[in-house]
This record gives sequence, structure tokens and C-alpha cells, in this order.
Amino acid sequence: MSDETRPHRTAAVIPAAGRGVRLGPGAPKALRALGGIPMLVHAVRAMARSRAVSLVVVVAPPDGADGVRLLLDEHALPDRTEIVVVPGGETRQESVRAGLGALPQDVTSVLIHDAARPLVPVDTVDSVVEAVRDGAPAVVPALPLADTVKEVEPGKPGEPEPVVATPERARLRAVQTPQGFDRATLVRAHEEIAVAGEGATDDAGMVERLGVTVVVVPGHEEAFKVTRPLDLVLAEAVLARRRATDAY
Repeated sequence: MSDETRPHRTAAVIPAAGRGVRLGPGAPKALRALGGIPMLVHAVRAMARSRAVSLVVVVAPPDGADGVRLLLDEHALPDRTEIVVVPGGETRQESVRAGLGALPQDVTSVLIHDAARPLVPVDTVDSVVEAVRDGAPAVVPALPLADTVKEVEPGKPGEPEPVVATPERARLRAVQTPQGFDRATLVRAHEEIAVAGEGATDDAGMVERLGVTVVVVPGHEEAFKVTRPLDLVLAEAVLARRRATDAY
């Protein structure tokens, strides 16, 4: 069967093995409650709301897969979407690889989504899927920046840092998830590229290192990442508005 006639099947992988220390002590970030429901459950639902996504693979902490499976079973999830839980690794890159390894052979495109972006609208998910199915090997949703950005020479904490450049703001975008990929391209990136630090949090950046073009589609303000306590306050407000107006 040729690539043109082969049916497309899209799966989403949600790495949820980290602890999210910036939200403070307590449960891992993905398991923090948002509107009384763990953020991970919201993230799984966000992927499952897209009719293009037939499988969601949740990558749990290495020793917590059974607990995550029980947690998901306690909450209503769309019956038409298969949910699989697998143990992850010590790093995000290892966890994404574990998620990719759990995909059936008939999956042709993959979404990688942050569990800490629980409120991404389904229209954003669908836009990413559509762009991949139209032939883009890698797609990221993103928003223009509201603030001017300065590149600095990093110094010691609390000390002034000299500015070395001011990038042109019109050419910059704040990247969100889900990031979408042709499966073969993403697997190749994880096989050939080893990254550390901030680069390890961006699968699209790994694909860029292969020399493959990554394209941008419009993101959404409600797809923000819940990283700090103030983000959680904002997420609660967004969720309350949705429940009041959209029967969320």
C-alpha cells in the first residue's frame, strides 16, 4: 500500500513521569487537581476530544503505571479512544521514547502533548493533526510574543546580566503543545539525536536538528502551561468559565 492510499491513524503521547517541582512540594504536577480533577485527566480528555485521535498513550512515572491506570479508570473518558499507560524513564526523552515504543504499527502520525497543558482546545489539536496529514513532517502550535525578548549573558543568580542581543519580536513565537509529527520522522529524531537541558523538552527542536522543516500553526491562549502556582489560579478561572458557558 502506498503512502498516498495508506489510512492515517493518529495517536497522542503524554509524558507524565516528571514531578513538576516549580509548583511546590506535593504530588507530581500532572496529578495536581484542577477543578477537582487531576490535570492529567484533563490533558487526556483534551486529546481524546479530537475525533482524529484514536489512541492516547500516557507515560507514567517508572514505578507508578498501575496507579495512573487506576486514576484514569476513576474518571469518565471517551469510549471511542483507547487509553494505554506505560512506565516512563528517568528523563523526558526516555519517557517519550517509551511512549513511541508502545504505538501499534498502523499509527502514522503522533502528537506529543504536555500533561501540564490541560486546557488546550480541540480546534488547536485538530489544526496540528490536519497539518501533519497534509504532508508537514513536524508541526507546532504557537503564539506571537507580547513582550520584547532580550538575549543575555547568563550570570550568577540575583546579579545583573548584560544584554547581548534583542531578537526581532515579529519573528518569534511561543511554542505550545500538542506538537505533531510524521511518526517515522519523530522516531528517527529520537534514534539519532541526544539532547540535554531545555532542548530535551522540545521534540520539534530534535527534528530541526535532523535538518527537517518544522512548521507553525496558530496556537491558543488557553493552551498555556501550568507551571507555577499563579498558572493554576488562571487555569481554575478558565475552567470555571468553560463549565459555566460550555457545559465542559
